[in-house]
Amino acid sequence: MASIESLNPDIPLFARTGVNLASAGLGAKALWATNQFFAPLDRMLQDSPPVFIEGKFDDHGKWMDGWETQRRRDGGHDAAVIKLAGAGRIIGFDVDTAHFTGNYAPAVKIEATTYSGDLPPEEQSWVTILPHKALGPSSHHYFGCDSYESWTHLRINIYPDGGIARLKAYGVPELDEANSKGEIDLAAALNGGRILGFSDAHYGDYMRLLAPGRGFNMGDGWETRRRREPGYDWMIIALGARGTIEKALIDTAHFKGNYPDTASIQAADLRKFGDGLTDALITDSMFWKELLPPQKLGPDAEHSYRDELIDLGPVTHVRFNIFPDGGVSRLRLFGTTAP
Repeated sequence: MASIESLNPDIPLFARTGVNLASAGLGAKALWATNQFFAPLDRMLQDSPPVFIEGKFDDHGKWMDGWETQRRRDGGHDAAVIKLAGAGRIIGFDVDTAHFTGNYAPAVKIEATTYSGDLPPEEQSWVTILPHKALGPSSHHYFGCDSYESWTHLRINIYPDGGIARLKAYGVPELDEANSKGEIDLAAALNGGRILGFSDAHYGDYMRLLAPGRGFNMGDGWETRRRREPGYDWMIIALGARGTIEKALIDTAHFKGNYPDTASIQAADLRKFGDGLTDALITDSMFWKELLPPQKLGPDAEHSYRDELIDLGPVTHVRFNIFPDGGVSRLRLFGTTAP
């Protein structure tokens, strides 16, 4: 058995189970920056790991995978504004300076606000949710956040200048109450769905399993290695809200020779369980009730199930099983919220 916790215990819980609201793949936008001379702001929001390409230069100098400003000579500091993929409560940050060794930003401060449009006006009020923090070269910097309000925008201040490869703002998306009365995707990341653990995620980007839209290519989804021993692969997901699942959609887009042979879904109502994952929960999940009995899958296709689902009433967690291994682009679990 495996879990996100056991893969790297040095990564804090918020980064293992939170939703990255600063993800460009989920819809976060780079809106404004005081300076983008060496590298544009939108690279900082990319989901792919930052890379360093030896010998690659552009008209402004060395090509860098992130946001990088020019050297300031006026005593000020640089700043940027991004719009989050969705409104939500921020629980922590990962400020990654990968490959920025002599040109990283030495310090960062992050402010937040709520605004209905794109770029907030100059008179907009901002609240500091991450005070000044020192940064180092080519490293992940994890900072917890104690803000309990819901935010839509972040202002990232770097002192005095420099570069950040990636910014991840982990949080809990705010479920739109006005649109949550009907059937919604309870597993969607932007509705608060979170991946808590899995047996294997050797290929692709498993976090994209709960992302909006269809996959762009075979790397845009969850894919396990070829299983050479008995058993099967699985993933445990906490729904964004307690609810009754009425339709399941399993999408194998772009997986043509490596899609799972069969898939099934189990579910449970764990209202008193927190966001964490324990070995006991993994073991318990093996005995959760069957929501979707094993179903044959095909290549590069959306598989929709409604009549095949077993009515379990309201649930909070699901276990997605694929037999024996393979790749799935997206999982959707549509239903109605429950108290």
